[in-house]
Amino acid sequence: MDHRSRPWVQRRLRSLVWLESLNIPLQAVVWFGVVGFPVTAGNSVGFALFALLLLEGAEYWSAKLRQITTRNRFLPGAGAFLVARRGNVAVLVAGLLFITWTVMNDPGAGSWPGLGFGLFAVLEHVNYFHVQLMYDTAEDLRYLRSRGLRRAHLARDLAVHRDKSKNHVSNAL
Repeated sequence: MDHRSRPWVQRRLRSLVWLESLNIPLQAVVWFGVVGFPVTAGNSVGFALFALLLLEGAEYWSAKLRQITTRNRFLPGAGAFLVARRGNVAVLVAGLLFITWTVMNDPGAGSWPGLGFGLFAVLEHVNYFHVQLMYDTAEDLRYLRSRGLRRAHLARDLAVHRDKSKNHVSNAL
């Protein structure tokens, strides 16, 4: 996003908001409707974890769009994303423990897809809050080939927020 025009970046962010948001019902229809995975507790919990991370992704891209549109240095709602980053770990661990229990007690179509959804949710958490795992533009791929994995966009925005908070506290003292 460094050298691209503001309108291009705004279009890209709008498309990311829509894609992440649309993926939730689309994936539900595909996996539970078309493919026919049974709607069991294990599969539902796994899908809920997956949907939660997609929703957080859509919210992040929406906040990033607002930041760029208003030319604000700081990400709107950064505090909520800090809470989500920590809270996700507990939710993901609890959900995966439950899904693992369902896999051990009733392995098969009623539990394995839920485990897949849950593991994908973990990857999405890493992709948003830690290290970028999705490289879908030519610029991203060039960066990956030349420098390796990059810090996630949201992680960088949260670091700026933390620095702002530290400066605010130290200035108040």
